[in-house]
Formats: sequence, structure tokens, C-alpha cells
Amino acid sequence: MRLLAQTADDPGVGDGFATRAEPYRRELLAHCYRMTGSLHDAEDLVQETLVRAWRAYDGFEGKSSMRTWLHRIATNTCLTALEGRQRRPLPTGLGAPNADPTAELVERAEVPWLEPLPDVAGDPSVIIGSRESVRLAFVAALQHLSPRQRAVLVLRDVLQWKAAEVAEAVGTTTVAVNSLLQRARSQLEAAGPSTEDRLDAPDSSEARDLLARYIAAFEAYDIDRLVEMFTAEAIWEMPPYVGWYRGARDIITLIHQQCPAEHAGDMRLIPLIANGQPAAAMYMRAGNAHMPFQLHVLDMIGNRITHVVAFLDGTLFPKFGLPEAL
Repeated sequence: MRLLAQTADDPGVGDGFATRAEPYRRELLAHCYRMTGSLHDAEDLVQETLVRAWRAYDGFEGKSSMRTWLHRIATNTCLTALEGRQRRPLPTGLGAPNADPTAELVERAEVPWLEPLPDVAGDPSVIIGSRESVRLAFVAALQHLSPRQRAVLVLRDVLQWKAAEVAEAVGTTTVAVNSLLQRARSQLEAAGPSTEDRLDAPDSSEARDLLARYIAAFEAYDIDRLVEMFTAEAIWEMPPYVGWYRGARDIITLIHQQCPAEHAGDMRLIPLIANGQPAAAMYMRAGNAHMPFQLHVLDMIGNRITHVVAFLDGTLFPKFGLPEAL
């Protein structure tokens, strides 16, 4: 990160701030992502958090841990940034019924859609930022909460802070924190999926096998082969299009109707992990190359696919370390 590189090169700045802050950078990214639902915003807010912390570092007395201090700054940075902003939904969160797969797609590019997050698991510095706490459905459910409710719930239930610590961090009382937490949990339960904790781990042999078969079907342009991989009530959505589709047959009909591919080899996919879930980056043939097209994040339960969010946003590919073309 630019700030950390600069401070590391200048021994007179922050007196070791860069060395102490660097291990928490990925953890702070996950925290800001939970708060905002945006990878792009989270990166900017982590940078702003580190600037604020660097400027205040001379006054850091060590009464709390470095991790706690940085998360407190990040939380307030996020709360300030979220003032007056719209929540970031997925198409299923807009309240409309499932769409007709033969109808024309309706795009709403002006909506600030929820974005996916590159995998943070496996990084030794990410002790608290577990895969479960950044799953797409969980972060989408957080968007139904007010920013303060979101902050209190994440600090209490994800970071496991005490109520008094949360109260100090967000500038309120312990009683207010407990009240906000109770309402947030209730709203989250109403908005969130009941199957969230039963998703297959992305690195399990079953998930890897199913993802490989999913990729093979697209690359062979054998879309009908996907039917057996989806559950009867599976959901497909693809922001920035507002429609969402339920059931394997409707999903297959949609792909046949709307996918620009025509032949085997038109699509190439790279397996990866996003939001702690199996995912794949799809490239579509354009002349002599394959160009970024969609980033699929999959829910898998019992070796079947229950949900796919296909993000049509080419700016996400570099964020995942993916090539510009194949």
C-alpha cells in the first residue's frame, strides 16, 4: 500500500507505524467491505483509515491493541462515508418477483450494486476476517441495516467486541449499543438466508469437483448439462440487470436466450474463491482473444448449486488478480 511504503521509507514518520499496521491491512479491507458492500469503496476507506491512523499515531498510548485501535478508526471512517448513501443491493433485494427468462433484460447501471470480495482466507494476518463473515448473502443482508446498526452488529458479532468497547468506538452508550444490536439481529434474521451456515467450503473436494463440472459445461457450450447441477429452487441473478430467476429450467432458458456465446470454446473460465465461496471468472471470445465478461459467485449445498450471482463488471477482474485477456 502506498502510504505504508512511504512511511516505511521514512524512519521519522510514525516511528514504526507501517511495520505495526501492515499485518492488519487485509483484515481492515474485510471490515470496510462488510460495512459498505463495495470492494472499490473498501479499498479507498482502508487507505483513508491508515492515513488517519498515521496522523494520530503519536498519540496512540497502547491502552487498546493496535488491531482494536485501527478497527475503531476504520469503523468511524466507514460511518462518515456512508452518510446519505444508498444501500448496495443485489437484484433479489429489490423486492421484485422472479423474472421471465424469455423477456428482455432491464439494466440499471445507476444502482450502486453489491460487489464481490477476493478471498481473504489463508492470509495469516486475517485472524478475524473469516470466510463466513464475508459470504455474499451475509453482506447483502447487512445492507438492510442502517450504518450504525451495521457497525454495532459487525463489531459485536463478527469481531466479538464487548458492548462497552463498541459504545466507545461509535460514540454512544452501552444501553444504546444493546438496543441497536437487538434490532439489527432481528432485521438480519428476517433478511438473511437460513442455509447460510450450511454452504459447502470452497476448498472441499465436493465443491472443487462441482465447480470443475460447472466450468466444463460452459466451456463446452453444453448449457443443458447444468440442469443436474442446480437445485429445483436455485436462483440466478446478474447485476446490473434487475431481473432474477428461480429454478434450473428458467436459468437454462435465460442462458440460452441471453448468452452471447454460440459455440464450444467461446467461453473460458478460471476457478477462484470470492466471498469465501466457490467462484469463476468468465471470459468471452472477442476476435482472437477472450475478454472479461462475468464473475460468478456460487452457493453450494450438498454438492448442488443453490445460487449464482454473475457480476457483469470488468473492473473487478484486476482486483482479483485476473488477466486482462486470455
